[in-house]
Amino acid sequence: METVNVQDWIGREETHEDHVARGPFLRLNGLLDRDEPDAASIPPLGHWLCFLPSAPQAKLGPDGHPQRGGLIPPLPLPMRMAAGSRLTFHHPIPFGADIRRVSKIMSIVEKSGRTGPLAFLTYRYQVFHGSTLCVTEEFDVVFREKSGNAGPMPPGERREGKVLRTINPETPLLFRFSALTYNGHKIHYDRDYATKVEGYPGLLVHGPLLATLLMDLFRRHRPNDTVKTFEYRAQRPVFDLAPFTVNLEDTASGADVWVSDSDGNIAMSGHVGSCRSLV
Repeated sequence: METVNVQDWIGREETHEDHVARGPFLRLNGLLDRDEPDAASIPPLGHWLCFLPSAPQAKLGPDGHPQRGGLIPPLPLPMRMAAGSRLTFHHPIPFGADIRRVSKIMSIVEKSGRTGPLAFLTYRYQVFHGSTLCVTEEFDVVFREKSGNAGPMPPGERREGKVLRTINPETPLLFRFSALTYNGHKIHYDRDYATKVEGYPGLLVHGPLLATLLMDLFRRHRPNDTVKTFEYRAQRPVFDLAPFTVNLEDTASGADVWVSDSDGNIAMSGHVGSCRSLV
């Protein structure tokens, strides 16, 4: 497949600034059915509610995503999806902080998959409060030629969790998460677009929402732990057609976590690394 010269893009950087307001996190608590009004710092993954996109309405593509530009190379592949992340939480980010994110393209790798040609783009995000590094994230995005139905999915991995929670992916849950993260991608809230244009069987549950639910399960199960690392990888899509589960099994270093779809197949797998508080 034809691509731009990726060597011209690897190493490019952008910097954005933001102020950490409490309001979005109160709304996140509502979405997760949590009660943490007096927290001093944002929760793990809370930086995902900061540095939100601000593209003009006229610059949105037909799928609701902002058009290519900035650190998105002009790859000849129209569809893009979150594939996974590896995060290190170095220092808490307090509410009221002025923060800065430095984004850098680390790699672009081309492959061939079930839906055709693919390109995996890895970003590194570093979030600073003043001169203090608070979060490092390596985030993978997959670009592909088409989305939707690529035929029957291969058999998936199954695993029984020691701790689990059932999630009903009703439309308001998907809509509220889209609103919290200012994500205009239509596959998460426009059923006609998702099914008739992109060929999915229903609305797609956001990958970052699945990861957020995994982290929420860990924090419910081990509320006194300090989260140090988190990594996750998307393995198959989850749709709003039936309930799914978030699952956990304790390990010596924290916990293995995963999402099982409505058929019991692992859709996202990950690990939370933590240290146990003495209180």
